Amino acid sequence: MRIDLHTHSSASDGTDTPAELVLAAAAAGLDVVALTDHDTVRGHAEAIAALPEGLTLVTGAELSCRIDGVGLHMLAYLFDPDEPELARERELVRDDRVPRARTMVGKLRALGVPIEWEQVARIAGDGSVGRPHIATALVELGVVETVSDAFTPEWLANGGRAYAEKHELDPFDAIRLVKAAGGVTVFAHPLAVKRGEVVPESSIARLAAAGLDGIEVDHMDHDEPTRARLRGLARELGLLTTGSSDYHGSRKTVGLGEYTTDPEIYGEITRRATGAFPVPGAGGPRPA
Repeated sequence: MRIDLHTHSSASDGTDTPAELVLAAAAAGLDVVALTDHDTVRGHAEAIAALPEGLTLVTGAELSCRIDGVGLHMLAYLFDPDEPELARERELVRDDRVPRARTMVGKLRALGVPIEWEQVARIAGDGSVGRPHIATALVELGVVETVSDAFTPEWLANGGRAYAEKHELDPFDAIRLVKAAGGVTVFAHPLAVKRGEVVPESSIARLAAAGLDGIEVDHMDHDEPTRARLRGLARELGLLTTGSSDYHGSRKTVGLGEYTTDPEIYGEITRRATGAFPVPGAGGPRPA
């Protein structure tokens, strides 16, 4: 089985619609794909409706969190999307995205970048506006060469010159809320130092003690020594280890299925979940 547990659609900051994403996942030879848009489940219904035969969808979201002044992302899988407390927190985060993005646009303009809010809004479309949309605008303007190049201290990285904070969950609350909704939590790209300051291993240990299920190890922003370090930490803390593309369509160079999760780990995630269940595709034949 080929399993990719971290992807984004145009419901947040990817370029593929949810329907296009699941068809692309099938064409890439995946057996299981998780749709984990930022702080939203809005794309799930469309993805399920388009799900081709032979591909299983894991519903999820990537929750924006902050601990001790450091931002982090928490992947939440197979939770009940209608659980009211978790739904309310997701809404608070989403509602803060537009004011935060406008603040970052203002900071960029103060730095001499000729960016306009209308440009960012056009790029975001119906998605939840975020830094990748602003980064795409910087690429269009020729300020940076790639979206990844915008996520540096010079521009949009955590604490960068044009960075602005938004409402974010305490990760301990996120774990509690996801668990209460029957879901499973995995700390996304925990040592992606190129994105800015990362959470220390002591905090990961605290999160593990609070019920964190796993950490994302095989990811484009982790080099081999970092992956080895994370695997050792996971063994020490009793955490599951996942691998995922963090696919954003054309917004990033990584392809669907470029990093994958072991089928045994996937099986354990599904065994722990009680809020929702993987959805087998029945929408039609897989793409040739």
